[in-house]
Amino acid sequence: MSQPVIEISDLTFAIDGAVILDRVSLTIHGGEYLSIIGPNGAGKTTLLRCLMRIYQSPPGAIRLEGVPVERIGQRALAKRISYVPQGEGRGSPFTVEEFVMLGRYPFWSPFAAMRADDRRAVREALDLTRIDRLAGRRIDTLSGGERQTAFIAAAIAQGADILLLDEPTTFLDPRHETEIRAILRRLNRELGRTILSVTHDINAAVLESDRVIVLKEGRVVFTGRPGEVMDNAVLSPAYGKEFIFVDHPTAACRVIVPDTEVR
Repeated sequence: MSQPVIEISDLTFAIDGAVILDRVSLTIHGGEYLSIIGPNGAGKTTLLRCLMRIYQSPPGAIRLEGVPVERIGQRALAKRISYVPQGEGRGSPFTVEEFVMLGRYPFWSPFAAMRADDRRAVREALDLTRIDRLAGRRIDTLSGGERQTAFIAAAIAQGADILLLDEPTTFLDPRHETEIRAILRRLNRELGRTILSVTHDINAAVLESDRVIVLKEGRVVFTGRPGEVMDNAVLSPAYGKEFIFVDHPTAACRVIVPDTEVR
């Protein structure tokens, strides 16, 4: 297994006295695709925000390649970790190309013009996400799926080798969801990016990930291989309900099917 890139040790975080994360310990290895699942209010988004220092974690609780994150400058951190927040309806007056260019901010100098490296990174991100045709469109004219893809393109252009995603496919139609999952799969498996994704889609987590973490009430209650999570002994205590599983027709795993109403 590759070396750890992020180590979280006994991370406890509270807001206004309410404990959101409770002694969370977790190690993420380079090139790993890790999914975090769990019910609403489990602390999933808060964990990502602590990793990005949007929320200040206790000293020494989070280390990036052995260095406490509080000792890393914001630009230096942004060169290593990029973050795609939850999709939202608000737009932006920027064109897609301008918006993706904003992802290059860790490399900018005051009053300096865009460099060839910046323009190349933007073009590669647009090509990789297949939205180069939208480069001249304003963000606020895009569909939800197109806008979410632009956010991911900006994170790719940022050049970080660790990508944090908060519900990357929420509210997307099936086609855009499939496209986003394909982009993330390529980033991980072909380009070697480390991916940490928070999701409510348990099936997607199992199909895409190397490892799955289950959070409940701010605590890690399960960590293991994707196939091991598809068990009511794991999921029922976390979600407070029983699940129905079937064998996937093409993948060697079980997936969840919707409940049917008892008549």
